[in-house]
Amino acid sequence: MKHPTGRKICVNFQQLEDTPGQEEVALTRKFGDESIRVTFSIADLNNIDQEEADQFDSDPALSDEEAADAAETNVQSGGANTKGSINQGRTKGGNFAVAPEDSIAPSDRAQGSYEDPASGEGGSQEPSFPARLTINIQKVGKGVLQMEAVAQDGEVVIENVYYFQKPELADAKTAELDWSRRNLYTGPPFGNLDEDLQMLLERYLDERGVNTALALWIPEYVDWKEQKEYLNWLSNVKSFVDA
Repeated sequence: MKHPTGRKICVNFQQLEDTPGQEEVALTRKFGDESIRVTFSIADLNNIDQEEADQFDSDPALSDEEAADAAETNVQSGGANTKGSINQGRTKGGNFAVAPEDSIAPSDRAQGSYEDPASGEGGSQEPSFPARLTINIQKVGKGVLQMEAVAQDGEVVIENVYYFQKPELADAKTAELDWSRRNLYTGPPFGNLDEDLQMLLERYLDERGVNTALALWIPEYVDWKEQKEYLNWLSNVKSFVDA
């Protein structure tokens, strides 16, 4: 199955909703009388970077080591305003000097580069970061079963399961709906459920295409989209500065 742009999307899903400039992405499909929508966000990748930064801030030993490495690198490269620096200094004409590394998003420099997973090309390394999913399964007149899960290392790990008799509560867009949702009994944490029930719900998702293939595809797509949005951001900033 292909997106209207010609890019391949994950098997078992008919439609990919990806709006340029927005962080959230959605996959949708029909399964019998059910409408299934899986949403995820590239914000998860940025959150991972921030968590790593917070870890260094909380560990003085790690911070000192990083500072020493940075100082050594700065001496070897000749400082921040050398020709090879990223987004540093200005060209003779007053524009920002863009180094080759600017074509790679910060997260990709740490984890390696990936090709467009939707193009069917490349993709030599599997990302290791977790991607958070919201899975809505709706039946007309019967409400919505919603699951919060994490896709990582080829697995979909369910964290919470909710049932909403009113479909609009599954994606509360107003303060009133959000308040009504908060007042509902949402059930126990998934890990506290009987193991047989946990396995049943995991098979339930697997039958609907929320499976290993999806768990491998989503982190790759998040990484690819984050780099694409990063490049667009760089272009917009450069255009603004040059104007």
